[in-house]
Order: sequence, then structure tokens, then C-alpha cells
Amino acid sequence: MKGQGFETDRLSTSEGDLEVTFLGHGSLLFRHGGKNVYVDPFSRVADYSKLPKADVIFITHEHRDHLDPGALAAIRTKTTSVVHTVLCEGAIEGGMAMRNGDVTAVQGIGVEAVPAYNMIHQRESGDPFHRCGDGNGYLLTFGGLRVLAAGDTENTPELKALRDIDVAFLPMNLPYTMTPEMVADAALAIRPKILYPYHFGDTDPSRLVALLRDHPEIEVRIRRLA
Repeated sequence: MKGQGFETDRLSTSEGDLEVTFLGHGSLLFRHGGKNVYVDPFSRVADYSKLPKADVIFITHEHRDHLDPGALAAIRTKTTSVVHTVLCEGAIEGGMAMRNGDVTAVQGIGVEAVPAYNMIHQRESGDPFHRCGDGNGYLLTFGGLRVLAAGDTENTPELKALRDIDVAFLPMNLPYTMTPEMVADAALAIRPKILYPYHFGDTDPSRLVALLRDHPEIEVRIRRLA
């Protein structure tokens, strides 16, 4: 990963540190227990040919900035586990589809598929940018640490019902997902110890920091994830 200038945080778990590399947009790399775990690899934000090969890849939905065949091919090997949604099945051979609410384990990582959809923001046609049932967020457990990569979603009832979240990645790009106010509302419901706004495009993350200023129990960390 040398030369690409990514920020990385280290988080403690009961089974050693979790290293989180912020690749950009909705793309993340988790490294734990010798495994490389990617979420939504996207060629626009990184040269994946220079990144470590993947043990596990999670795809939240079928949109091209989340399901990128080129990025996927660059890091996938014959032993890589690819987890995706039902709508991704035609584009990914040999992966495993999860539906909203499914719970499993993949290479020792606990996985829960959380609904990811719009309730308010929609296209000119009146259709939501992301329909209920189409997309997943993923609640991943690394050594007892519960990490939510919420995918493209708004502050839905299902999201706000989650509990015992240690780290949450919540999207804040308009008009496709949440406003800072929506992210703050979701955060105050699920109360993660650490909150990373991600996939935030041109939305100013300082607005979210201001909204949660009086809630020091939620540490808002801003990283390069526009």
C-alpha cells in the first residue's frame, strides 16, 4: 500500500488489533488475524493491483461504485470468499448471496446482513435511489469488536434498532443516502463508540461533528472517505 497515501487506524479487539485502511468513497480494507477483508472495492479510489490479495470481499449492492468488476478481479484469488446481494449474482461467479437479516460466519468473521435503503431520497421517476431489500449493510465481528459498514442507506428503522455497535461507518453523500442530520439521528439511536462518516462526497463532515458535539460518548472520526 506504499505510495497511495491511505490513512489507517488501529482498533483493539480481544484477538489482536484490527487495522482499518480508508481507501476512499465506500471502500474499506480491514486487516485482522492475518486476513485481508475488503468492502466495496472501487478502482477510482485505489490501484488494487498494488493492494494485498483479498481473503474476503463484501459487496453491499450492485451500483457500479460498489460492484466494480475490475477492482474485484485485481484482488480476488481462487480462495477468496465473496459475499454480495442477490442482485449481484449475475455479475459475480462463485460468490455467496446474503439477504437482509441473514446471519453467518465467513472465514471466522461473524456477518449479519442489515437492510440498506432509502425512505426519502428518490429519483425524478419517484423511485428510491436504493430500494428496500436490494442492498445490504454488513455487521462484522472481529475478535468481539462489532463493526458496521452500513452501505448506501438512510436512517431506517432497521438501522436504528441495532445495538452494541463498537464502530459504525455511516454514509453521508447527498442526494443518495443521508444528510448529516440523518447520520446524527442514526448515531444517537445505535450509539457506536466510534463513528466514521463515509462515502460523503461533497457533504461537509464538520456539520456532523457539530451535531454530535454534546455527545462525547460517540467519537466522530473524519478520514479521507469522500
